[in-house]
Amino acid sequence: MIRQIDSKLRARQTGRLFDLSRTPLDPRLWAGAAAAIVDVTAETRAEIATSRPGTLDHAALWQRIVIAALFLVAAAVLASRGERLAAGLHARVAAASAEHARLLSDCLLSFGTVLLALVGVSLLNGALISTGMLGVTGRALAAGVNAVIAAAVIGHWLGRQIFPKREPEGAGPVLGEEQRARARTLASLLGLLAGFLMLHDLVSAAAEIDDDVSGVLAFPILLLTGVVMWRLGSIASAVGRTSEGMDPAFGRGSVQLLWRAVQAVALVGPAAAAIGLQGLASGALLPSVVSLGLLALLVSLHHVLRSVYGLLRGLDAAEARQALVPVLASLAIALAALPVLALIWGARVSDLADAWTRFRTGVALGDSLISPTDLLTFTLVFAVGFVVTRLVQGTLRSSVLPRTRIDAGGRNAIVSGAGYVGIAVAAVAGVSAAGIDLSSLAIVIGALGVGIGFGLQNIVNNFVSGIILLIERPISEGDWVEVGGQMGIVRRISVRSTRIETFDRTDVIVPNGDLISGTVTNWTRGNLTGRVIVPVGVAYGTDSAKVERILREIAEAQPAISKDPAPSVIFRGFGADSMDFEIRAILDDINYGLAVRSDINHEIVRRFAEEDIEIPFAQQDVWLRNPETLTSQAASRRQVAQPVDTGARESGSSGDAK
Repeated sequence: MIRQIDSKLRARQTGRLFDLSRTPLDPRLWAGAAAAIVDVTAETRAEIATSRPGTLDHAALWQRIVIAALFLVAAAVLASRGERLAAGLHARVAAASAEHARLLSDCLLSFGTVLLALVGVSLLNGALISTGMLGVTGRALAAGVNAVIAAAVIGHWLGRQIFPKREPEGAGPVLGEEQRARARTLASLLGLLAGFLMLHDLVSAAAEIDDDVSGVLAFPILLLTGVVMWRLGSIASAVGRTSEGMDPAFGRGSVQLLWRAVQAVALVGPAAAAIGLQGLASGALLPSVVSLGLLALLVSLHHVLRSVYGLLRGLDAAEARQALVPVLASLAIALAALPVLALIWGARVSDLADAWTRFRTGVALGDSLISPTDLLTFTLVFAVGFVVTRLVQGTLRSSVLPRTRIDAGGRNAIVSGAGYVGIAVAAVAGVSAAGIDLSSLAIVIGALGVGIGFGLQNIVNNFVSGIILLIERPISEGDWVEVGGQMGIVRRISVRSTRIETFDRTDVIVPNGDLISGTVTNWTRGNLTGRVIVPVGVAYGTDSAKVERILREIAEAQPAISKDPAPSVIFRGFGADSMDFEIRAILDDINYGLAVRSDINHEIVRRFAEEDIEIPFAQQDVWLRNPETLTSQAASRRQVAQPVDTGARESGSSGDAK
């Protein structure tokens, strides 16, 4: 029954949009329109004259009037002295936050002015209605006048917020000062015209004015509204074309599309009114104007949130514009404003209530209904479990495991395993707390698991390999490893890959599957003991026993070299340029291998210089087998070349004499 009534009401409301009446351009209707205005005035006077104010509480009436007057006076004071008050607030704020303070103070003072004015007008309207002297038409007229004043004030305020007298710092050249002034004027006019449209609708319904006559009365307002919307759209669309701080795709796409839609409505509305579609014209123009006001209000709130965030965090204007928190807060407010937008475009409160009920009921997933409440419960429980897991991991890492005899790799494995288990438990607890029954989806989940397993085979392989690495621990965080020609320190073993930091301070990401299936050299697995080899070459003719003794003394003097087993010196053989020796020593910590090798080389240079032992460099001796033959051939070549040179000089001299 309720659905049938709702469908009939929607059909009736839609039919009113396309009810065709006589065109308001017909001169024969103009006299009736003038007569309707006279009739409304006369009816209001008659209601006042026939009223009985004898039971009116004059003291209460005057009290309301005085309170309303106080609100209006306060609004007037703020409107006239607001700029001076704002300047005083600016002077008290640090220079780093001057831009945010200026925007906040201007916005709050102007909003306070608007709020006081609206409250004052509403109180006056309430006081007037409470006299009992107004009938149905008079009350509608009073409410319409109140709507005109409120719409004009709000339009003026929103125009100042969207098109301020002074552009914010760092916003780029969006609109010139003259364009902003013109846009503010048009915004004020648009608010005033929207108020007159509300006044027309209220009075026409209360006085039961004929549709043809009502169309004549509304046509000038609709026409002016369309003209103002077109002019405002022409100016505001320049924001999308010239804004430097806006992404080109968003600026040229979204902003210009919005104002083109506004201009389209500005053309369609008056045209529909001219041919007699009064309902379509009013249903297009008035909601469009109110929607623009709602959008301007949301933009103003975003500016306020951004300024507040900048003040709290100490950010400048440019940094505040790049912040994410104000954007997320503004997005939440915009989503909350969607029901208001639906009401503006004709939705009823019952429609919104039904939509909210269906939304809370949820969607069917198998045999279960998953509602927003269930999702919220799951999110909260999972978030709590995640936080508890991180706390447990931190406690294990910093307080519990350091007091045990477990090595660093084992401690990291325990912490990582606790994280995986905690997240899994949190997910299961969230599903249980939300009451989601996934048993009916077991087959679907199994099929998805098989599909995902084939499609993400490498990722699953790396994931399983990561778990194997944590259990078997062939490598651990902090180990010095060599894999795939890369050598470095293992910094983190994650779910899919392992991060190795090379000695050049670059990160190498190695999939866990390669670590399990490939060959890995772990220099520090189990302990840090390692061997260092230092090759040494001496010139031929040097006493080899003396060299061996000196090298052994140098190795034994190094504090980082283990005494058991003791270092050894090996005479490797005879090289092309030197006799080759090697120092082989065991280090307690192989991480100091390069430093120990460097210290040994320095000591070798010093001791060899003291003992007059030569460290040879690469050299070659060239032996000539027949030097006599080569000498005679060179002499004969010189004798052959000398007569040729003498003949050339003589021919040149004779030529000069001639």
